[in-house]
Amino acid sequence: MEGGVPFWPALMLSSILGWVVASSSFDLTRRVRALTQPWVTRRVLADTPSILRVQRFHHGFLDSMFSALSCVVSVPFYTGFLPILFWSGHSKLARQMTLLIAFCDYMGNSIKDVVSAPRPSCPPVRRVTATEDEKANAMEYGLPSSHCLNTVCLSGYMLHYVLAHYPQRDGVDTAIWVGLVFLSVMLIGVGRVYLGMHSLIDVVAGISFGLVILAFWLMVHGYVDEFIIYGQNVAYFWASLSLLMSFAYPNPELPTPSFEYHTAFNGVAFGIVTGIQQTYLHYHHDNVPRIFSPQLPVAVFVGRVLVGIPTILIVKFCSKAIAKWLLPIVCNTLGIPIVSSCYVPTLKGSDSKDKSDGKQSGYLQKLVAVFPHKAYDVDTGIRFLQYAGLAWSVVDLVPSLFSHLNL
Repeated sequence: MEGGVPFWPALMLSSILGWVVASSSFDLTRRVRALTQPWVTRRVLADTPSILRVQRFHHGFLDSMFSALSCVVSVPFYTGFLPILFWSGHSKLARQMTLLIAFCDYMGNSIKDVVSAPRPSCPPVRRVTATEDEKANAMEYGLPSSHCLNTVCLSGYMLHYVLAHYPQRDGVDTAIWVGLVFLSVMLIGVGRVYLGMHSLIDVVAGISFGLVILAFWLMVHGYVDEFIIYGQNVAYFWASLSLLMSFAYPNPELPTPSFEYHTAFNGVAFGIVTGIQQTYLHYHHDNVPRIFSPQLPVAVFVGRVLVGIPTILIVKFCSKAIAKWLLPIVCNTLGIPIVSSCYVPTLKGSDSKDKSDGKQSGYLQKLVAVFPHKAYDVDTGIRFLQYAGLAWSVVDLVPSLFSHLNL
């Protein structure tokens, strides 16, 4: 493994850069969309009668149950759950799940925006959007179902983690864990159809892509973790990776919030990686106390949560404020044209098409100033730094507070 660690980061950056150049030169996104979108759209329309048959059983209890399940496997839920997992002493599981969520979010949203296939038509399909998060999800394209993809990857990885770290379990326990994972995937899949958020082809694609991503992650997660802990120039590599992944993100047929979600979790991944790399030996090694142990009783863990949650919220607010002030100054100093969709009112002024292009298209062309009259949306950088600061505080600032407070 030691011989492979220095090599694969350079290979990854080179591959992404090659994809950016090839995609921009040969208009690969449009070509792939032309091949896939018509077929997927026909399948979505053909699945409408099946969705309506499922929705014949609609009931208030089922609406509430499937809406709650959708919230439990959503990215916002994991954003709140992962800090608690870090502070409970399960740092390895938490950082692996953070990076896996970021990877799933990027891959799933990229496929959505490449294919740009519609969700089930409403009406005749009844769409249940019980939360603001679900309303935002409904603005994205359909295939694949991100909820199904994330459920397969995250529940599958948790199953792998439990079996790898607690091998003394007997066959019955293993069968129960496997059954729970299978049940959760099936419930989420049925729920997405019942709520009118996805067609059957979206659900099947989400599960299929999830299995592929999970298999890939199980092959590489050890290399990734070793690189984060012991690698050289980790922060520089991850900053370069974050930048290239933004350039490589496909331009959807119509603007969607998918790129904003990617930017936020891209920032989370960057903050977690840089914080872990700096503080691993202090707060995140394998021998840190875990919840329910004599060194970390429940009362102390509750104290950690009461201290940690307000702290990371304050850091998120401060990170956003600093980024809103600093980024426009830096961009103006460097002569980079910028606009703002919402964060900096004084920079508003472009029409919606230009704003979308600033976030989701033409990155390579802007980089070489082929289209100097177009401007970057500075909100992308603000959002990235905001969530990077939040994530860094979870694994660096807050654990140092715990240490000083004897928590």
